[in-house]
Amino acid sequence: MRNVVARAWLAFAATVCEDGSPNLSPKGSLRVYDDEHLVFMDIGSPTTVANLRRDPRIEINVLDVFSRRGYRFKGEASFAGPGSPEYDWLNAWLLDLNGPGYPANEVVLVKVDRVRPVLSPAYTSGNAEQSALTAGWEERYRTTLAEVPLGPPPAAKATDR
Repeated sequence: MRNVVARAWLAFAATVCEDGSPNLSPKGSLRVYDDEHLVFMDIGSPTTVANLRRDPRIEINVLDVFSRRGYRFKGEASFAGPGSPEYDWLNAWLLDLNGPGYPANEVVLVKVDRVRPVLSPAYTSGNAEQSALTAGWEERYRTTLAEVPLGPPPAAKATDR
């Protein structure tokens, strides 16, 4: 699990808005803190923070796009500010990664209650070996990123229909 979280440079945190609707927010600072907790920095997520202060339930989805596996973490959030071990640990990593002046309001500390795997159908059908799948997707991303068209597709001709 730790490796998947470390390789996933973007995670998504789901919280519940005051009106009961979902809020989904990207998190680029998610890290495993210890065997029971995940942490991410409140960098610019006022809606996520407000939702968690009112209702601490949270689900975080993490996916390593190359290995095609990930996890869904469910738990409850609390907060830790500057001077706390959690804040100082995560802030040091963010400063090393992004340089000084990076915004860091407080740490959201997630006590994980439940973990579920997210797997590609290639694994569940029994036709996958992780290193081969990872290498294949890394190559696919490398070659297709250069070929991704920008803008709308060309209009279809009447003869194409």
